Amino acid sequence: MGVGGALSWLLALALAIGLALVGTAHAAEPAATPIRLALIESLSGPFANTGEASLRNLAWAVERVNQRGGVALPASRQPLALLRYDSNGGVEGALAALRSAIDDGARVVLQGNSSAVALALVEAIDKHNQRDPARRVLFLNYAAVDPALTNESCSYWHFRFDAHADMRVAALMQLLQDDRAVTSAYLIAQDYSFGRAVLLSTRRELAARRPDVRIVGEELHPLGRIKDFVPYALKIKASGAQAVVTPNWGNDLTLLAKAAAEVGFTGRFYTFYGNALGAPAAIGTAGIGRVVALAEWMPNVTGAESERLYAAFRTRFPDPRQDYLHLRYQLMIEALVQAIERAGSTRIDDVAARLETARVSMAGSTGFMRADDHQFIQPLVIGVMDRQGTPGVRHDVEGSGYGFRIVRTFAAEQTAQPTTCRMVRPD
Repeated sequence: MGVGGALSWLLALALAIGLALVGTAHAAEPAATPIRLALIESLSGPFANTGEASLRNLAWAVERVNQRGGVALPASRQPLALLRYDSNGGVEGALAALRSAIDDGARVVLQGNSSAVALALVEAIDKHNQRDPARRVLFLNYAAVDPALTNESCSYWHFRFDAHADMRVAALMQLLQDDRAVTSAYLIAQDYSFGRAVLLSTRRELAARRPDVRIVGEELHPLGRIKDFVPYALKIKASGAQAVVTPNWGNDLTLLAKAAAEVGFTGRFYTFYGNALGAPAAIGTAGIGRVVALAEWMPNVTGAESERLYAAFRTRFPDPRQDYLHLRYQLMIEALVQAIERAGSTRIDDVAARLETARVSMAGSTGFMRADDHQFIQPLVIGVMDRQGTPGVRHDVEGSGYGFRIVRTFAAEQTAQPTTCRMVRPD
């Protein structure tokens, strides 16, 4: 896509979401005060595509709540309003955005695409809430999966709605455990807290489940700064690895997958996020039967409720480039609405107390918040890339012609792991 095409697409996206938010405001009573939610995300730079996907999912979730009249409170129904702040992909930008969001009246912060940013936000919000109890803030995390966030760095004001890295690795390694053709693996990740946590967890799980699998290479690379992954792909191929385990996300995954296809690597890719954001199209036919991805939901999950939800999302965002529905974002907003309605108030202390015991269902999937560490427990599925139209692959992703056939499903209780969190609750 040329620069002009990219700008046109981004303008169309902004216009579509802007119209959605304006339209949803009309669904509520005009005089109602909106409940402001602040999205702090990378909306520019190398990971803008992940930020845009988050924005679409959250805008749609907000729109759906407002279309049914908003949040039911004792005195009135209040609409949700989604405010957007560009972190530029960094900690400093995110902290500046947090200050602006609080000044703009937002009391719920939404973020996920960077564990380093999430850890900084947790620390800043803890300090703010202690210093300024009249303007306390909740942090809802939909994608930052460093295990520390619900273990040693857990916070009463932070709630995670994605499975953390150890939970994800454990599920993926259960599939690899049964893949007896794999006897060697190469580990590669982005060099920051999340990537390092995944490599540590992968080594531990492999040692326990498949001690016969040799780790023939292990690599950490700069986050969002590599433009050409061919040198990395050549090292992977030369190592003789039969599988690659990577938690890479965004452009770093897309470029790695593309480079692997270019150099003729024929092993399997065990990924956290290989089911969208350009990765299937980049790797093409070389990924059939070889790219494995993990998520809380995928379009080819069977069931009438799942089909209806996906059809509604594609109707709302028909452009194939905007096709990446995250069920957890929808569950997160529904859990927040449920907590506010159960509290009968938007007072953050009351909402947090109800959010600790949230239980929500959608598309045939039910998840619940664990009060001990504020980790959301939900089902997980593993899919393997295949051509659309093959058995089990009704839907492709992003118009690529490739989709993911579900090969393993884990019930919510099967995904849970112990926590070391020592939750400090406010007086």
